[in-house]
Amino acid sequence: MSRHVAIVTDSTAYLPQRTMERHGITTVPLTVVLGDQALEEGTEISTRSLAQALQKRRSVTTSRPSPQVFAEAYRKVAESGATGIVSLHLSAELSGTYDAAVVAAREAPVPVRVVDTGMVAMALGFCALAAAQAAEAGGTVDEVVTAAEKRAAGTSAYFYVDTLDFLRRGGRIGAAQALFGSALAVKPLLQLRGGRIEPLEKVRTASKAIARLEEIVADRAGGAQVDIAVHHLAAPDRASALADRLRARVPGLADLHVSEVGAVIGAHTGPGLLGVVVSPR
Repeated sequence: MSRHVAIVTDSTAYLPQRTMERHGITTVPLTVVLGDQALEEGTEISTRSLAQALQKRRSVTTSRPSPQVFAEAYRKVAESGATGIVSLHLSAELSGTYDAAVVAAREAPVPVRVVDTGMVAMALGFCALAAAQAAEAGGTVDEVVTAAEKRAAGTSAYFYVDTLDFLRRGGRIGAAQALFGSALAVKPLLQLRGGRIEPLEKVRTASKAIARLEEIVADRAGGAQVDIAVHHLAAPDRASALADRLRARVPGLADLHVSEVGAVIGAHTGPGLLGVVVSPR
């Protein structure tokens, strides 16, 4: 068995499966509750099923993993030869996942450092990838955590939603913030800031909002070497077109990922989501 620092994250990181396998990243799933069914993200519910449920206004909620699920994941990783674990998770402002991981870490068979990245989706994924690369280079637990936190500090996430209703229903924004997107039928642009979802700008139409999203991302990227992820829910053509424009517009672009978000994030944003993560290397 190889002795190493192992990386654990959760299913909202939305890293490509081949990337997780290549770097040995373990993923702990969150749960989507659809009606009276509790389904694991990534294996038991598709984004298409989720989008259809949301469009029919069915009850959809989400749930963190239990400490027992984390404990089992840590046990398996330790048995694979890990001498330490760095467990990186979505913002504690958005989910209790971090808290569950902290509880499980206390009883783990090897030392576990649990990190609230303040991120979500590929903003979290890029942190996990940076941590994995630091571990592969022989980094200690402290060095791996530093690599992840450095990546998180430089990463920005912006997104457009057709409506703020889903975020409001899920308690991810308050009623006052929800009014931001309802007055005069404006289209809201949002950002992830301090681990919270906050209003960024109001734009009159969807097309103008997406054009403005492109401008914000290009300005944020500047001339630095950056990785970019374009996320969507039930809007593949929108995402593909935006990705093509960013390829032409961002001179320092290294990797660009285009993917549909999973059911957990989709449950809180609704169909039509278009998000962009900018992560300097």
